[in-house]
Amino acid sequence: MVERVVVPVLEESGKTSQLSPHFGRAPYFAIAEITPNGEIESLNFKSNRSEHFGGQGRPPDLLLQLKPHVIITFGMGPRAMRRFQEAGIAVMQAQSETLGDVLNAFTRNELAELTEGCRDARHP
Repeated sequence: MVERVVVPVLEESGKTSQLSPHFGRAPYFAIAEITPNGEIESLNFKSNRSEHFGGQGRPPDLLLQLKPHVIITFGMGPRAMRRFQEAGIAVMQAQSETLGDVLNAFTRNELAELTEGCRDARHP
């Protein structure tokens, strides 16, 4: 089964894209399709059109439409964390600054799962 992995990033620069330090305020989300043998089958980017950027909806609601299996981020607020947990989507802790490094760590099963939202998030 191909896994769809979503990562908040600051730019659309392929695997060299820098991860966003703030999940919901990331300007873009990278969407990677990863095969069972760890190869990146496709890599696309979607602009964050949530209410944080003048659009509608919260980032988790928009990302759920992409049907991800995994979200990789440095952290996120408790409300977003609950939305993904309720939907059965794993949220993994990023340990690197670039998209390629994070995806490689994921394929090597080196990432720990996040279980709590950030304490200083604006949305409890």
